[in-house]
Formats: sequence, C-alpha cells, structure tokens
Amino acid sequence: MTTVILLIHVMIALALVGVVLLQRSEGGALGIGGGGGAGGGFMTGRSAGDALTRTTAILAACFFATSLTLSILASHNSGTAPSIVPTSGGEGGLSPLAIPGQSTPAAPEAPSAPEAPSGPQVPQSN
Repeated sequence: MTTVILLIHVMIALALVGVVLLQRSEGGALGIGGGGGAGGGFMTGRSAGDALTRTTAILAACFFATSLTLSILASHNSGTAPSIVPTSGGEGGLSPLAIPGQSTPAAPEAPSAPEAPSGPQVPQSN
C-alpha cells in the first residue's frame, strides 16, 4: 500500500514540476507561448493559462493529500513512539562518547568554599 502511494506521489510531483514549468511567467521564460500570434488555435493564451492554473491547483491538492497519507502510514507502521526525538540515552537523547581502554570518567567534584583570610586585608596607616 505504501509503495503504491509513494509511486503515485512521485508521479504527481513530476507532473506538478512539468505543469509549473509550462506556465507562462511574467517574463515569458519557459512559457508555452501562444501569445501575440494570429489565428485562434485550439487553446488561446487565456484558456491555456486557466487550464494550467486549474491543473496546478489539482496536482498540488493531490500532492498534499498523498504527503499526509504517507506520513500517517509511516507513523502507524513504526513500532516506536511517534516522536522524532530519541527517548533513550543521556540528556538530549545522546549518550556520552566511550573511548576504548578508558574507564568511565568520575563525576566532577563540587567546588570547595573559599579559604578564610589569614590577616588584615586593608593596609594599616602609621
């Protein structure tokens, strides 16, 4: 099921790219042409633009639907928690780096209290 939806998803993505490239931009870079020429052909510039805009909207909706379907299927097929953050290990899901041949490092000691001053700290005037 997932493979079939993934194939449909890829075909929709390729068709969406093709339809977007066929559309006439403001500069007319990769547009399909059809503008300014004489003779009323099969599709005029306006009707071709409307058809491509509608096709783009339909393909975009299908792409969105297949994306959601694939993500839902992926979350149901996995046996783990639906989170992308790993829950095992140390802080942040990472375990400390183990260096071969060394034992685990000891925890750092708490800082000790500062030593008391042994004499007067202010100079005495005579």
